[in-house]
Amino acid sequence: MAITFNESSVAGEALAAGVLRQRLLTEARVSGTRILLDRLTLSPDTSTAFEIGPRSLGWLQVLGGTAILRQAASAGSARSESSVALGDSHVVFLPPGFSGTLASATGAQVLFAQVPSAAELDPKLASAPPPLRVIDWKREPVLDSEHDARKRIYLVTPALFGTTAIKGEMIIYPPGTCAANHHHEGAEHFMYLLSGRGVAHANEQPFPVQAGDLVWFADRERHFFISDGDQDMVFVEFFAPGGYKTVWAPGASVCTWIATGRDIGGQVPVREVRSHSSADHESQADV
Repeated sequence: MAITFNESSVAGEALAAGVLRQRLLTEARVSGTRILLDRLTLSPDTSTAFEIGPRSLGWLQVLGGTAILRQAASAGSARSESSVALGDSHVVFLPPGFSGTLASATGAQVLFAQVPSAAELDPKLASAPPPLRVIDWKREPVLDSEHDARKRIYLVTPALFGTTAIKGEMIIYPPGTCAANHHHEGAEHFMYLLSGRGVAHANEQPFPVQAGDLVWFADRERHFFISDGDQDMVFVEFFAPGGYKTVWAPGASVCTWIATGRDIGGQVPVREVRSHSSADHESQADV
């Protein structure tokens, strides 16, 4: 059965002065998980260090506020310290061996994920790690579901971050939207709800979900969601590894994602993604 809980039920611990960490997805909570997920709260004028192991990867998304991510200079390299300003539309890939700090003058809330054994899921990662990468998801292309009102924005893909160890996306359910029952083979899977509320089903058993909930599904566990509030239900979802097969329940409509040629603000996006089916096992090159 799916494991679900709200972040409000998870006590925070001091990660650094003025920085609170809530450990959401852990080995203790989900035995055998390949993804660890924390929610970080930075008070104004605070910072915290990030160290990613040589066979691991990290990923962070700013939920609110602003921050500066600084990457330390590499020992024996001519590269100097670099920094990038982040807001609530940014998603960051932290490659193996990354060392740096996240600082906030205004305060910030951040999701931080790690895949400790990423090199086992993507053998090329250790020998040819991609660099630090930052995307603005509000400028990424929106895809519309062919059979319902859902929208999809890709967040972590091989085309964006250069690895198949993890895959992530944002899914938007307008009020009253229902997806088809399905399961995935070859990957564990979790969602973190950013806004709204609804009802999730795991192996046909319903349970309510709301903003701040984390829902973890095991490999092959059937599931679908219905949004039942008066605002969009929005969640980010991640898979480890990033290559898996989606199997639809008998009679369910196989979801096809239609290219819209726009970003979430209605503008021309920074790149194009072609229409494609969720039945495809391998991601197409432009995703």
